[in-house]
Amino acid sequence: MKKNIFLTAVVLFLGILACSDDFTTNPPENVEDLETFFQTEDNVEAAVVGIYDLMHLNYSKDWHSAFLVKLLPGDDANAAGGNSSDQPQLQDIDDYANISTANGSIENVWNNFYSTIALANLVIESLKESTLSNAGRATAEAKFIRAWCYFELTTMFGDVPLRLTLPQGAADFGLAKSPRADIYTQVEEDLAEAIANLPEKTALADAFRFSKGAAEALMGKVLVFQEKYSESIPYFQSVIGNGAHDLEPNINDVWSIGSEFGIESLVEIGFVSNTARDWGNIAWGGRNESNLHIQLMGPRGDGIFDVTGTGLLNGWGFNLPTSKLAAAFDAAGDTQRKAATLLTEAELVAAGGGVDPTSATGGVIWDYEGAIRIKYASRAEETSDGGVRELNYSTNFRIFRYAEVLLLAAEAYNKVGQDGNARTELNKIRNRAGLADVSMSLAGTDLFDAIVEEKFLELAHEGQRFWDLVRWGRAATELSGTGYAPKNDLFPIPITEIDKNPEISISDQNPGY
Repeated sequence: MKKNIFLTAVVLFLGILACSDDFTTNPPENVEDLETFFQTEDNVEAAVVGIYDLMHLNYSKDWHSAFLVKLLPGDDANAAGGNSSDQPQLQDIDDYANISTANGSIENVWNNFYSTIALANLVIESLKESTLSNAGRATAEAKFIRAWCYFELTTMFGDVPLRLTLPQGAADFGLAKSPRADIYTQVEEDLAEAIANLPEKTALADAFRFSKGAAEALMGKVLVFQEKYSESIPYFQSVIGNGAHDLEPNINDVWSIGSEFGIESLVEIGFVSNTARDWGNIAWGGRNESNLHIQLMGPRGDGIFDVTGTGLLNGWGFNLPTSKLAAAFDAAGDTQRKAATLLTEAELVAAGGGVDPTSATGGVIWDYEGAIRIKYASRAEETSDGGVRELNYSTNFRIFRYAEVLLLAAEAYNKVGQDGNARTELNKIRNRAGLADVSMSLAGTDLFDAIVEEKFLELAHEGQRFWDLVRWGRAATELSGTGYAPKNDLFPIPITEIDKNPEISISDQNPGY
């Protein structure tokens, strides 16, 4: 069952963004005194749900979601849309060359992660001496989410300010960047405490909340990103050995509404469609209970894509598959997972639909390379008849799932010379996709290459591909000819942060920007 986790009361008492004018000039009004707020279990619960709410906002905010911002630099997806000027800040991320320090989508992601961290810090600080029965779990949830946010930030931006306490006023708001190593240290510390205090997935009363298994999986991922492979393995083993976690048996169910918060999901952003959004009440600032991004990423209408026979509805045309991705599925003989990820033009025509480039601007379908996306597709059955159908999708985003854990474990085993174990975890992914086991003789670098390719196919359009290429040192090779340059390994620190944070200057900007 879905739960509407949007909150109004809790987030109103927090006017803290990464470095926001709201904090320095607009004191909050009509809010409860923080000296007494955290003295009841109900208020603690409300505050924690508020952190989830802010995390939800960051992955679903109009044109500026972390979901799209993380995904678009990869070679599995194109920004697409109507033309090269449609949401130019997203086109720039996709095309690398013109990413500005004032890019609105990157700035929104930065600010929203820090606003989420700020509320997490408030909860953590306020519950240090608490004797309330739910204080321990609330603190663990806040630390898990803080760890998640800092891991995302350091992956995308490198060295970032490490704020662990609440500023007491504008005078102490300035904070210098901390080295990535320090960010990782704090993330590990937060996750260790989360692991010790979060419940198992089977004990969750609210499915949207994060479990001990999610924290263990994230700890393993953080360690792999630091090349601490042997340290990561026990965390992966704990998750893999826990019967609460497994692969969905059918690949087609992984991203469907019917398997929301299912056995494969570790971190999931939930959506509902019971608010009947229409063109008059849709919140373009991103505070919607429905998943507007499904419409945003659906095959473009306007006579361009005819989706007759596919079960899809038309959308606004963003996030189209690359021909490289389609070719990789074909080269692997991967028909089942391909069908769950994309639909080629030939397959669209065979279903009864078609493509008409003459309906597009200048007779060219921008960023179209011969396929439309099926993963997180605009399925008719996943939107409500209430309100306007295209504004009421309730499809959840699975932003961390068990399949990735198996692939990370395979990588870790391979890197420490345990290739038999690596093949075991890799084969679980392959078998679910209808593919045979890899050869028993596959080992070393060749096995690692197979893991890399499997991850490309399994996690396509999920926002992981580019950041893996960067950490593996493969971005320059895989993205050759796309406009990529080494500076693109990190996003620029938003100019608004540099302007407002007195402890960060232009000289602290990431190289090349």
